[in-house]
Amino acid sequence: MSTLKTLQSPGLGATGALADDIRALAPWFHNLHLPGGEQTAPDHPLGDYPSFKWKALATCLPGDMHGLRVLDIGCNAGFFAFECARLGAEVVAMDHDPRYLAQASWAARHLGLASRVSFRRQDVYALAGVRERYDIVLFMGVFYHLRHPLLGLDLAASVCGETLVFQSLGIEGPAGVETGDPGYLGRDRLREDGWPKMAFVEGEFAGDPSNWWLPNPSCMEAMVRSCGFAPQAQSGDVYIARRTGGAVHADERTAALVEGLRSGR
Repeated sequence: MSTLKTLQSPGLGATGALADDIRALAPWFHNLHLPGGEQTAPDHPLGDYPSFKWKALATCLPGDMHGLRVLDIGCNAGFFAFECARLGAEVVAMDHDPRYLAQASWAARHLGLASRVSFRRQDVYALAGVRERYDIVLFMGVFYHLRHPLLGLDLAASVCGETLVFQSLGIEGPAGVETGDPGYLGRDRLREDGWPKMAFVEGEFAGDPSNWWLPNPSCMEAMVRSCGFAPQAQSGDVYIARRTGGAVHADERTAALVEGLRSGR
């Protein structure tokens, strides 16, 4: 079950023929707009979330996704998976939480998208050794929940053939910082606001014990580059990155790590 304690709707504002179902499946983190006019989280603390985030993000993605394969890691109730499916994509949506998958499967049927979205109960670590490739990988709202976040990002990148969409809860700071080797005697540079860094959470953050790490913007950019992807656009706290030639080396490094963990080397 989810450990999230905040920013969810109990579904009490739901009305219409599906209100009982919506309340039974609550709490909701995604406010889904259903064909009959019902909404799953009309009283969401963040407003019409994540619709407003998608409207900004969609301008950075293909308007026609026919022929594209999309992987949504940590799909929650499926909002982003459904938006990609509406644009024509074949979508695989995965989440470790059975309650979120129950919400998403229920919504897919009511939205008429069940044939375009398949659901898997998995977390990002299940991608270790997977040979499938996706044109677009959505890796949003997951990174900061991981005990081993860079491994999670490496695995997400390893199955991405073109466009990686990466988002994380984070801390403020400048982006676009030069991160060359400062040398042993230049370690004071690592204390500068713009140097890539993450804050570690011991205990819980915002009432959620599954929040482990909060990166700053330059850290997010640097980690994406280290996976062989180049940040091309940004929409709020979401980075859209394209695969580069360096991804081949990154994939080999990730494959070697996974094999080493499996063999005990």
